[in-house]
Amino acid sequence: MTTVTAAERVVPGPRALAAHGLTTVRRNPLLVVLTLLVLVFQLSTGSFLDPGNLRGIATDAAALAIVAVPLALLVISGYLDLSVGSTLALGALTAGWLAGEQAQSPVVAVVGALAVGAAVGAVNGLLCCYLGLSPFIVTLGMLAAVRGLAQQLFPLPLSGFGDGFAWLGGARIAGIAAPVVVAAAVLVAGALFLAYTPTGRHVFAIGVNREAAYLSGVDVRRTPFALFVVTGTAAALAGAIKASVLDSVVAGTSGTGFELTVLTAVLLGGVALSGGSGSVLGVLLGVLFLGCLQNGLTLMSVPTFWQQMAQGVALVAGAALAYFGPRATR
Repeated sequence: MTTVTAAERVVPGPRALAAHGLTTVRRNPLLVVLTLLVLVFQLSTGSFLDPGNLRGIATDAAALAIVAVPLALLVISGYLDLSVGSTLALGALTAGWLAGEQAQSPVVAVVGALAVGAAVGAVNGLLCCYLGLSPFIVTLGMLAAVRGLAQQLFPLPLSGFGDGFAWLGGARIAGIAAPVVVAAAVLVAGALFLAYTPTGRHVFAIGVNREAAYLSGVDVRRTPFALFVVTGTAAALAGAIKASVLDSVVAGTSGTGFELTVLTAVLLGGVALSGGSGSVLGVLLGVLFLGCLQNGLTLMSVPTFWQQMAQGVALVAGAALAYFGPRATR
């Protein structure tokens, strides 16, 4: 009779680790695609895996990850927010205006941006969750309305936000860029929320069957409403970070097409557009895939319109993956 020690019961063996790894790959086929993509870019450019280039990919993808995580939770619950691009622009303009023209502290500038993003998310949540309007139509309308409001409030480009505000996008924490640290915190918080909180399980339940969730005692309005608010707040935070990095914001162009990029990352990550399925690990893979794709094509001097076509193909592939691929863990 084989005796199993306490250490063997706690530490999984090589066979168990291999089985767990295969299960992870099976549930996240994008991991294989991402690995192949990295190999192709490295062989083609010879510099893709350089530490400096990898740090650049992580920094560029940070804003995308910050918005993709709460948007993924919203999609899992059966809702959608297409206004994040315009919300990002309004948040960036608000933060830049407060830090620059109003000479407010960086904290006040960021808090002001977060408040604006939360307000946009609250309007979306109120109309969709409590009045029952279509999330697609409401947030598409808000995409145009918020962009118009931003252009009306800030008709001229803003720049020169000061050294204090530049800390948000340019500082390093333990050698890691501040935006990457913020994105990592959002990813960890999102994963813990889904895995270990009752509300996280409610998100899946609402996305799978709203009626059944309601009959089970789940508040099918408050949870997605809160997710709308968090998504809007995250978009504004991403806008403040971008404003800090660039030290300039233009109302007409800032965040243009960002909503499509975020949605692509979410779908590539295996989040079902119909709700009820998805994981934060998948969203991370989707963000890294888009970051590597854009960076690799830029290193290969591929024209911008081909890059846009590649992103469009990735969106279609993501939708197909979400529909035909294996269901993510709930």
